[in-house]
Amino acid sequence: MNALNESLPPPADEPFCEGARQLPVRGLRQGQVFEAPDWVAEEVPVALEFNGISHAVMLATPLDLEDFALGFSLSEGILDAAHELYGVEEVVSPEGITLQLEVASSAFMKLKERRRSMTGRTGCGLCGTENLAQVRQDLAPLDSRSVWSAAAVSRAMAQFREHQSLQQFTGAVHAAAWCTADGDVRWLREDVGRHNALDKLIGALAHNDVDASQGFIAVTSRASFEMVQKAAKAGVSLLAAVSAPTALAIETARCAGVTLCGFARQQDLVVYSHADRISLGN
Repeated sequence: MNALNESLPPPADEPFCEGARQLPVRGLRQGQVFEAPDWVAEEVPVALEFNGISHAVMLATPLDLEDFALGFSLSEGILDAAHELYGVEEVVSPEGITLQLEVASSAFMKLKERRRSMTGRTGCGLCGTENLAQVRQDLAPLDSRSVWSAAAVSRAMAQFREHQSLQQFTGAVHAAAWCTADGDVRWLREDVGRHNALDKLIGALAHNDVDASQGFIAVTSRASFEMVQKAAKAGVSLLAAVSAPTALAIETARCAGVTLCGFARQQDLVVYSHADRISLGN
């Protein structure tokens, strides 16, 4: 077997990083050849089965998979509420991981009515969608009267690094965080896929009965329209992204009642929708 497929034991003086493996690497650094072990993020196929029926296969980091299962189900509209998920069994095989979800019969019947193949790849939220009508979900606009401060968004972004343990080891993963109104990061999930990280976060909030509408979501990626949809489904009226949004994301945010911020870095940000909900003053 190729040595690159073997996980090396961590040195005694170095902590173990869940969700990553150590592999031997060789390269150049400041003009000098080096050889050393390096941490790389895990990425495995994760299949989701609902009441025994396969529905989706995503490439994901094998952490917080119960959160992922619940968050994906809620954000995709398969479940209307967390209590419709009765249980998740994780089955590991040489091919990957299967999450066997047992869901309420009403949710399963709804799923069967709109069955679609969603075999995906990292960072792809629409792979396998069968027709254009399935792209956008019908979302009632959020009627939020919250006013957020730019300072709170900046404070949240400044806290990201200390909470991203997997990113610090590998430099290869995205994060999504739920933050309080004053910018404290309370919940954070990581994954090689930005959509997956957000689904994991939404699942964690639902598992822990967090009223997501009382805070906002910050992500370490660009903001796609599907990420806006997921935030809106979770009842979150502010989504702040480190990078840019797309035009469709902005349109979706305006229709869904979501305040969308991009280029949220240090003290800077750009507000693309519902700007009246962001206080830009010092």
